[in-house]
Amino acid sequence: MQRQFDAVIRDVFRDSGTQQEERGTVLLAVSGGIDSMCMADLALHSSAGVAFAVAHCNFHLRAAESDSDTAFVEDWCRENGMRIHIADFDTAGFASSNGLSIEMAARELRYRWFGQLCAEYGYAGVSVAHNANDNAETLLLNLLRGTGLRGLAGMGTVSAIPYACSSASGQGAGIPAIGEPLLCRPLLGFTRKRIEGYMRRRGLSFREDSTNVDTAYRRNRIRNDVFPLFERINPSFIRTFNREMEYFSQADGLLQELLQSSALPGLPHPCRSDGSDVSCDGTGDEGEARIDLHSLLSFRHWPYLLYMHLEQYGFNSAAIASVESLLRSAADGRGTLAGKFFRSGTHLLVTASDALVIRPLDLGADVKSHQYHTLAENGTVEVTGPGRYVSGGVSFTVEVKPRRDIPSLKCPAGTLMCDSSRLPFPFVCRRWQAGDWFRPFGMKGRKKVSDFFTDLKLDAFRKSSTPVAVWGDGRGSHIAAILGARIDDSLKVAPDTEEVLVLTLV
Repeated sequence: MQRQFDAVIRDVFRDSGTQQEERGTVLLAVSGGIDSMCMADLALHSSAGVAFAVAHCNFHLRAAESDSDTAFVEDWCRENGMRIHIADFDTAGFASSNGLSIEMAARELRYRWFGQLCAEYGYAGVSVAHNANDNAETLLLNLLRGTGLRGLAGMGTVSAIPYACSSASGQGAGIPAIGEPLLCRPLLGFTRKRIEGYMRRRGLSFREDSTNVDTAYRRNRIRNDVFPLFERINPSFIRTFNREMEYFSQADGLLQELLQSSALPGLPHPCRSDGSDVSCDGTGDEGEARIDLHSLLSFRHWPYLLYMHLEQYGFNSAAIASVESLLRSAADGRGTLAGKFFRSGTHLLVTASDALVIRPLDLGADVKSHQYHTLAENGTVEVTGPGRYVSGGVSFTVEVKPRRDIPSLKCPAGTLMCDSSRLPFPFVCRRWQAGDWFRPFGMKGRKKVSDFFTDLKLDAFRKSSTPVAVWGDGRGSHIAAILGARIDDSLKVAPDTEEVLVLTLV
């Protein structure tokens, strides 16, 4: 075990190269239980060339038993000359105030603290004592709540620290960014039986956690009720599960590489999440990803492609299944597609008639009562003359040019031209409102702005951000123009037009 442990630590925490330069001190997460005390002893006798310190969390969930665990770990560190950090948490209070289970509250508290210790003391990373049995439990838990290939791969030997890295968005551990502290699991190759044998042979002490038999915890139900049944069928099922998880991990990696190396028209590349904002090819506005539905549905196995794309934005399997069901219904003519919203913890997805549009929530998106709103002001700006303006985050320029200086009235994309005398200063640009209407250039009849947006196949994001120009104070519902799209027919340049007003989105 010692040789295998040292090999993992050396690979993870020492730079490759001829000099084998050390990467600093590694923090050991030690609870006092059998797994973490095995890891602590292996670290104590390690020849990997890495220094270690200990971090211990007292979650105060087992009264005096929790305090005794803390005293036990403190004594071990004192006897072995290892630095220790101790944190006391009101885990039950944190869980209650944040709507979390005790398990999730403890997980978030400890990993946030580990990240803070790494930042404060410059530790290279954190080593935790997850073993092969824990990994098999993770596989079953992932299956029970729904997962893809990545979830079938279980835990990896190396990942980012959940909740802790400076680039983290709270989604969990992914590929660590360069320079970020690492989360290492050096015992994943060891079964619980092997760890127990190591501790017996060396005569080492550890603490028993009385909650390990409490079936209120999901992992305990799997460990104590399900695993014994599996063991009767296959006594070495833990090794079998872990071998298969490695294959699933390789299959996921292979699929990712194939998709990254081949451009799929209309589809952004699935990007592995590293805890930071996802930036993929095929994006529109900054931070926005668009999935062209014609391209997506052209693949025979499009549902899994959809899963791969949406999972990276924090959408769980239930939400993705809902999106898939919506696409199938629309394709069969059993429902409408555009204007539906789905929200993950970090992103908002809105369906357009021809695309799925995804944006980070922190770009100002929110969903209330199935409506899309922006958190910014309504974007009203008074246009008093030529210059550059911003309406609701959209920038545009206003120019007035002599008609004789404009050789062609054919407008480039994003530009509108009209008779300046028919839209005099000052006028107002604002967001469109329900009831707004105009007579689109070249048409005689009235048309609602909302219907015009539908004709343009604009998604809800663009509908909400596209400004309209309105005569006077902007309170009227008859608009003069939709910036970047169309003017009212009454503004068209006529033979007697002397000056042309040019509106350009920038």
